[in-house]
Amino acid sequence: MISPFLSIIIPAHNEEGRLPASLEQVNAFLAQQAYHAEVIVVENGSTDRTLAVARAFASDFPGLLVLHEEQPGKGNAVKVGMLAARGEYRFIADADLSMPVDQINRFLPPMVNADIVIASREMPGAIRYGEPYFRHITGRVFNFFIRSLVLPGLQDTQCGFKCFHSRAAEILFHQQTLVGWSFDVELLVIARHLGLSILELGIPWYYFPGSKVNIWRHSWAMFFDLLTIRRNLRQGLYDA
Repeated sequence: MISPFLSIIIPAHNEEGRLPASLEQVNAFLAQQAYHAEVIVVENGSTDRTLAVARAFASDFPGLLVLHEEQPGKGNAVKVGMLAARGEYRFIADADLSMPVDQINRFLPPMVNADIVIASREMPGAIRYGEPYFRHITGRVFNFFIRSLVLPGLQDTQCGFKCFHSRAAEILFHQQTLVGWSFDVELLVIARHLGLSILELGIPWYYFPGSKVNIWRHSWAMFFDLLTIRRNLRQGLYDA
């Protein structure tokens, strides 16, 4: 079996409405590429028909693998998908495709060459479309705490599109401890601690209603996650 050049991992929690259109876009994009790719949808904790919808789509999409995971949490779904992936490069994509799928090649060689490339809504060239002002401000406030406590210098750690070289993915996702919304901050902290290269890439980004993040309910939990990451780092939990 040919090992894919690219694996696209899509965590899917209660995404029966948005997932079919996104998979159609991903399938059409990959059909135009010269490289071999796989797509892994990881459904976990859904109360709707996400799993059935994904499995039905897989019958006409030979490069699609659908996994079901009982434990909830976006970080858990991504970890399961990343460790199941076989691609030389492994790309996390949110199910709503708020970043157009045709941007993916910008994260891959020969366009860039880094252990980790993260999409940024703050770097030069980035454009936000339709985002409510309140959500933008709260996101910047949270990023201020991220930069102050654990990741100085990175402007947007929370955008849901990130690409990992397989070597970095195998190291980082085995060391990941957080399974909720702050998992990607932890991964980037570990990566920087281990000396892996991280590149921020400005992207076009479209706001779509239906985010699973509740600002009021999740903000405190995410803040305490930052303190946990900071403590783990000081205690040597992330040492290679």
